[in-house]
Amino acid sequence: MNATGAGPAETGAWVVAHPGPVEGTLGGPLVWERRPLDAPGPHEILVEVEACGVCRTDLHLAEGDLAPRTVRCTPGHEVVGRVRAIGSAVGEFTVGDRAGVAWLARTCGTCGYCRSGRENLCPDSRYTGWDRHGGYAGHLTADARFAYPLPEGPPAEELAPLLCAGIIGYRALERAELPGGGLLGIYGFGASAHLTAQLAIARGARVAVFTRAPAARRLALELGAAFAGDSYDPPPEPLDAAILFAPVGELVPTALSALDRGGTLAVAGIHLSDIPTLDYQRHLFQERTLRSVTANTRADGRAYLAEATRTRPAVHVTRYPLRRADEALADLAADRVTGVAVLVPE
Repeated sequence: MNATGAGPAETGAWVVAHPGPVEGTLGGPLVWERRPLDAPGPHEILVEVEACGVCRTDLHLAEGDLAPRTVRCTPGHEVVGRVRAIGSAVGEFTVGDRAGVAWLARTCGTCGYCRSGRENLCPDSRYTGWDRHGGYAGHLTADARFAYPLPEGPPAEELAPLLCAGIIGYRALERAELPGGGLLGIYGFGASAHLTAQLAIARGARVAVFTRAPAARRLALELGAAFAGDSYDPPPEPLDAAILFAPVGELVPTALSALDRGGTLAVAGIHLSDIPTLDYQRHLFQERTLRSVTANTRADGRAYLAEATRTRPAVHVTRYPLRRADEALADLAADRVTGVAVLVPE
């Protein structure tokens, strides 16, 4: 099919060539290379990248915690950019528009999950930066039906984290079923957590943060958290709900023990280390609930972006030139990033 607009024939991109630790190995898992760019298909857009957030899921892919689904895949699924070409069936965007490309890249649209508003559970779902090339690059193509129109005003590096850290935090908060005015516990305080805390506070909740990083505890208090302690500290009072963002299974019984009767713990990560044995009476009895969070729906994305437009969360960004994506991932792995790391073109 013909595409409207013109784009380059190839792009520079980071690829996961050798999954493994991002620190302590010669060369590391990421390699920079030139890759051909096909013209966008009928429902696709070609996007020139303005900024791409660095997500812990990218780290899981680079280090091999997530099995690669595409050979030499380019990570990155928090992409803000300009539409440079559109496929023949695209009606949502025109050339020159600002677009956001997020984690959910495609669903089948016909299974029971898709038809019941649960497309995040579609068995045939595909993901940006895992099944198809992502935003650690100069350009990428995306299905326009799964991309988001973005406003012109905010800087690209502040919009990028909203597209995964923000959206998945929104879904996690919904899954946690926090009652109005309740106390929300947040375990781990990275990119998604610092946005979710602000969302909860804007809705009238109180927030208690638990993290091992002193800088993250200071940031939490600056953003309005009522309490900030170490990961294993007891809360100031029983939690009405909690979200686990840290990929640390050992924190699950800790968080469950901190819940009040009837409270819910939502686990927000795509990867989690092993959970220790739970004691039914101490961790689950009295109707405490443990539940997972799996990706998001496009409805989640639209709802969160609309709410973020109204509340304007403070996005604490550490900028890295695109050529230093490997360094950004290493800093993320070592907890040297406060807030969110974002790649920007040079």
